[in-house]
Amino acid sequence: MERVDRILQHEAFRFHLRQNEEAERERRFCKHGIEHFLDVARIATIMNLEEELSVEKEIIYATALLHDIGKHVQYKDGTPHELAGAELAPSILQDCGFHAQEVEQIVDAILVHRKSEVRKEPNLRGLLYRADKASRACFACKAEKDCNWKDGKKNFSEVM
Repeated sequence: MERVDRILQHEAFRFHLRQNEEAERERRFCKHGIEHFLDVARIATIMNLEEELSVEKEIIYATALLHDIGKHVQYKDGTPHELAGAELAPSILQDCGFHAQEVEQIVDAILVHRKSEVRKEPNLRGLLYRADKASRACFACKAEKDCNWKDGKKNFSEVM
């Protein structure tokens, strides 16, 4: 997964990752750092195998690594993080060797990763949605009672 390794070393990726970490330094709730990104990638990879969807592993990882990369922008100016991420991701992906069609597919999944209507889709969009939700251990979170997520979005049962 050479191109994924390039993302992990990419200057802009690392910059935005640090910005997310700084913006969430005092946050008690779910964070949007490398641990979350890798959890989503690994869970989506498992789901992809179990559901026999044949989405390329490198595409899954690239999407998971970038899906919340714009979270710090949301904190700063209110831009929804999926929109900020969709703006930040293409140049990183292109620099790392992803082709135009792959960039388009990844950006599309980032844009809809919070929309429940894609949850059952048997493709990258659905995988990202499901893995993102499954990565959150709300059932074991000490801050769950104070979380502003609606109960329908919280993960009280899925353990990977």
